[in-house]
Amino acid sequence: MTTTLNETRRMEIEVGGKPVIIETGKYAKSATSSVTVTCGETMLFVHAVVSPEPRVGIDFFPLLIDYEERMSSIGRIPGGFTRTEGKPSEKAVLISRLIDRPIRPLFPKGYRNDIQIVAQLFSYDQVHQPDTLAMLGASTALMLTGAPFEGPIGAVRVGKIDGQLIANPTHQQSDKSDLDIVVAGTAESVIMVEAGCNFVTEDEIMEAVEFAQVEIRKQVAAQLQFAKDCGVEREEFVNPYDTSELAAIIKDTAYDMVYDAYHNFDRDYRKAKLDEAKALVKEKIEALPEDHPIRTMMEETGVDFVSEEFKYLEKKIMRAMIINEGKRADGRTIEEVRPIWCETGVIPRAHGSAVFTRGQTQILSVATLAGPGMALELDGVDPLLKKRYMHKYIFPGFSVGEVKALRGPGRREVGHGNLAERANVPALPSEEEFAYAIRVTSDVLESNGSTSMGSTCGSSMALMDAGVPVKCMIGGVAMGLIKEGDTDVVLTDIQGIEDFLGDMDFKVTGNDEAITALQMDMKIKGISNETLRRALEQAKRGRLHILGKMREVITEPRKELSKYAPRIFSMNIDVEDIGAVIGPGGKNIRGIIDASGAEIDIQDDGRVTITSNDKGGADIAIKMIENMTFKPKEGMVRRGKVVRIIPIGAFVELAPGKDGMVHISQICNERIETIEPHVNVGDEVIVKVIKIDDKGRVNLTIKGVTDEEKASV
Repeated sequence: MTTTLNETRRMEIEVGGKPVIIETGKYAKSATSSVTVTCGETMLFVHAVVSPEPRVGIDFFPLLIDYEERMSSIGRIPGGFTRTEGKPSEKAVLISRLIDRPIRPLFPKGYRNDIQIVAQLFSYDQVHQPDTLAMLGASTALMLTGAPFEGPIGAVRVGKIDGQLIANPTHQQSDKSDLDIVVAGTAESVIMVEAGCNFVTEDEIMEAVEFAQVEIRKQVAAQLQFAKDCGVEREEFVNPYDTSELAAIIKDTAYDMVYDAYHNFDRDYRKAKLDEAKALVKEKIEALPEDHPIRTMMEETGVDFVSEEFKYLEKKIMRAMIINEGKRADGRTIEEVRPIWCETGVIPRAHGSAVFTRGQTQILSVATLAGPGMALELDGVDPLLKKRYMHKYIFPGFSVGEVKALRGPGRREVGHGNLAERANVPALPSEEEFAYAIRVTSDVLESNGSTSMGSTCGSSMALMDAGVPVKCMIGGVAMGLIKEGDTDVVLTDIQGIEDFLGDMDFKVTGNDEAITALQMDMKIKGISNETLRRALEQAKRGRLHILGKMREVITEPRKELSKYAPRIFSMNIDVEDIGAVIGPGGKNIRGIIDASGAEIDIQDDGRVTITSNDKGGADIAIKMIENMTFKPKEGMVRRGKVVRIIPIGAFVELAPGKDGMVHISQICNERIETIEPHVNVGDEVIVKVIKIDDKGRVNLTIKGVTDEEKASV
């Protein structure tokens, strides 16, 4: 490859009416290529490094994508003890995945040079969203390396406001949109789709995809011209390793056994038969002379070409079964969903729980409710500051029969968890309707494909079991694709091997009528709009079937919360009283918490929520807050304690530190000469405010309180 990037070059693309400026040749010149991408005052540096030689001893394409947020981009110092950026935020991980997914399929088979792309957000106006800009920058940087990248790709976010589609909407526009979809692809086809939706139809999704493709083609054309202007020539890659003889040996030795394994439809039988066939192949290869080209090639590269070509034979046989026979590896038809069984209320002390089992994929989802103070505070660069609904997806090794140390979530787990989270968010009640913070954990107990959709279904049922007043039930299904030549077949509810050996992983979630989230990844160079539309329609039929199975167990949210769930009580105080409740340095509110054991959360508008497992504790907190914010008003009837007596009247404490006086003439209906023995210090009396003078003094009556008013107190 040849590049001539010794001078600064610049291009400008208009996306959704906003200019996007890309420059190269000025910064980070030791990288293979480097670009800056600017839109408004959002600016990213995107660097690409391509190793000159392939990595030895690996059988995969070593592509590494890192997206980094700098807190300085919004003029803030990071929180935490060290005041430094720590591990990537969830948003940064998701953007790294967004960049990776459309790029990875566009490198040729056998290419094993290390490639790293680092996208750094250095300036963020919190208006122009950086993720699609990072994707565009990554594609441009790759084009300028001259690597055998079969792109470029374009990437655009689409929103819809007042019936009009918008390309790359701002954060503020996205907040008003029922559709938030990111589409990436080449000039010819779509490679990746990622969407969160507030119940939109399949037709609206296709409309957005087709709208995005117009913008994508503009980006692709601009990048091709930019690379040409920079004098970059793409490297022509020819796989240096000829495995045709090895493929022939494997076919002659194992074809019948592999064919038999895939036509048995029993997973355990298939695995045993494939292991037996692979062992025979390895014996045959080991019997070759040591100087045989196949053995020499494997020793020099350290690559297990036997496993690679054996998997290719499996792929051919499995795909031919689907295309020619309409049968899948477990005997299902093209649209058939695996057997489903579900249950709820599995975990005794949990606020809500559910198990969703589909074939050999099983998910345990557990819902936990807490006060609004337990909402997740986000210390990131996005305008979003907190999340009240959190979903955690956990994928342990035992779910696939492997020994694997339990560590924090990897990028895959973060992505799967986020998809299930986005799927259920549109069905949640508003914070005003249901003030709780909600966390759902989805533990994968067994996995044979489509665990993220199992987590979506399990989460929806767990929320209903917890008594969360969701708007509807949410289900999800994973779709696959087998494409050979001009023939393609869309598969409903793919299992692990169909994902591994297939051409697409397309997940769609929603209720009976509409979509709440979707995610599509291609393993080939794209999908036609006709096939995408067909996949959406087929996914709806699959989703309806799954929702029907879920409704056999639970049809609506529980009427009552679990007895172990905390209760939330709400009240409103005047905004000017917030300081009095909090107190100097938080002294007063700490006193309320200590006395009541309740969790107190105060909003800026004066809304107070008291969360407590004990109603008695909540009553204490409410009473203390009422006392702190008490303001007497004329006509108010209240119970109080007599705290002082003087010849002309008795002082009654209405709230701590707030007294009123009952004149001697207002104690009894008849005339009395002395207050005692009619009223004594320490007595509890019911009084009514009859006047507040211009000095704030409160005049009370005992005799003026009616029987009805007494009963109300």
